[in-house]
Amino acid sequence: MFRNLYQWTLRWAGSRHATTALGVISFVESSVFPIPADVLFIPMCLSKPERAMRLALLATITSVLGGMFGWVIGHYAFDLIAKPILEAYGKLGAFEALKAAAGDQAILVMLVTSGLAHMPPMKVVTILAGVIQFNFTLFVLSAIVARGARFFALAWLLQHHGERIVSFIERRFAWVTLGIAAVLGVAYIAVRSL
Repeated sequence: MFRNLYQWTLRWAGSRHATTALGVISFVESSVFPIPADVLFIPMCLSKPERAMRLALLATITSVLGGMFGWVIGHYAFDLIAKPILEAYGKLGAFEALKAAAGDQAILVMLVTSGLAHMPPMKVVTILAGVIQFNFTLFVLSAIVARGARFFALAWLLQHHGERIVSFIERRFAWVTLGIAAVLGVAYIAVRSL
């Protein structure tokens, strides 16, 4: 089943609508959507490595714009939009605890860590930055650096080592699937404990 999903994702990533989908997912992932853009970005770079840098630019721009939208939601519409979303995800308590501990330096660190490694999720940090009125210019600049570093580094790796990565995945598909499932399980437990 996972092999079929993997093949389907690679084929879909090469479709004519994939670029639009990547832009949309990168935007909403930074403000409200729970699935990271990597789910589409990585297969797109693997299927067309010559476009990896353009895809990184698109993902960076739309991700930063989505982060700006998240900041605006947090600053101007927390009770109307963000609070119900956080309640639906069961994360309002964790958000309130994070808010109590957050200052400008903590937000800056979280922007970098969430931009590079999705910890904590980008949407939480962008909304929190708006709620505590973190400097908007500094917010945008740090988001550009963090998200750009992530997408461009990943694009470079996939562009230069993509064939070996695909070959490795296809030869050891069962182990790769098991590893991904284990990482997702640990991430799920970590998120639930917040």
